[in-house]
Amino acid sequence: MAPPTSTPAPTDAPRPEQPGAGRPATEQLAAERLAAELRTAISGLVRAGRPHDRLAPIPATVLDLLDRQGPMTTAELAASRGVRHQTMAATVKELTEAGHLTAGPHPDDARKKVLTLTPRGRNAIEADRRQRVGLLARALTASLDESEQLLLARALPLLDRIATELGGADGADPAGDRGPISGAW
Repeated sequence: MAPPTSTPAPTDAPRPEQPGAGRPATEQLAAERLAAELRTAISGLVRAGRPHDRLAPIPATVLDLLDRQGPMTTAELAASRGVRHQTMAATVKELTEAGHLTAGPHPDDARKKVLTLTPRGRNAIEADRRQRVGLLARALTASLDESEQLLLARALPLLDRIATELGGADGADPAGDRGPISGAW
């Protein structure tokens, strides 16, 4: 049997390219456990609310991006979500046929189309947001007392800082309107 050509680094030792490099191993493990619990809690929150959404996650995300960031091309939408142009084009076609989007000429490139929300599209995303906010407000009131609600409110800036550190899901200011969280893409 030939000797190994390289020795793998121990799994519990931080490497320079890893977040938390230079921290004691116990502190890094605690952060990883907290991260796992946070991911589980947020995923559960999103899944619990999804059956009540008026729009499917992917169309809701596209409408939300256009509402918060303004007109975009299909290519820009695809890049912002990290999907292929063809995948986004199918969603754009569906939303256009439903009357939620219009495609107009690009000011600098006649080959491209700029997508804009129609009043119907804006109404759809606003109704979806109102539904989610109402659902969350009812759940907060039913499950948390006033001091717990204040504690959660104080944690929101921390979640925004984490989102900023991660680079944000769509490049938007995380302290602004918290749009849909979607694991669909």
